[in-house]
Order: sequence, then C-alpha cells, then structure tokens
Amino acid sequence: MDRAAGKAAARMAFSACSVLVRRPWLVPTAVRVGLGLVPRRWWRRRPFLPLPDRNWLAFRQEVAYGDSSAVPSGEDLADYLAWARAMHWPQGM
Repeated sequence: MDRAAGKAAARMAFSACSVLVRRPWLVPTAVRVGLGLVPRRWWRRRPFLPLPDRNWLAFRQEVAYGDSSAVPSGEDLADYLAWARAMHWPQGM
C-alpha cells in the first residue's frame, strides 16, 4: 500500500470510528456491511487480510465522488449505514 492510500485508509477508519461512537445503533449494521465486503478466500491472497479489493473500492469512489481517491465524509458514511439498516442489507447475515 502506498503512502497516500495508507493515509486515506486511516482517515476513512477515523471517520468510521467517530460516526459509530456518535451513533452506536449503527455498529451492528457496520459489522454486517464490513463482513459483506470481505472477498471469499481472502486468506489465499496477499496481503492475507480480509480487505475489499482495491480496484473495486476505487471504482465505487469514482462513481460516488468522481475521484477514485476520495474519502467519504462521516455524514456520508452515517447516511449509508442508516440506509443499509433500513434495507436490512446485506441479507442473510
């Protein structure tokens, strides 16, 4: 992971933590959504961590913000988690 990607990941993690501290009822939804992003057989590929595919994340950021390196704001994350909670996403977990 390059330095800029590491900083973006750290900002995203801090943003997620701050949202979940202020809205603890979204924690179960965040866990379900996070588990839903883990690729199958993640332990077979480097870096041997349950992380979503970088290309997929870059594509999602490009579609949502017009920039593949954009970091969602805390409010965007809270809105998404509230939507996912209302929709019971992901199903079957």
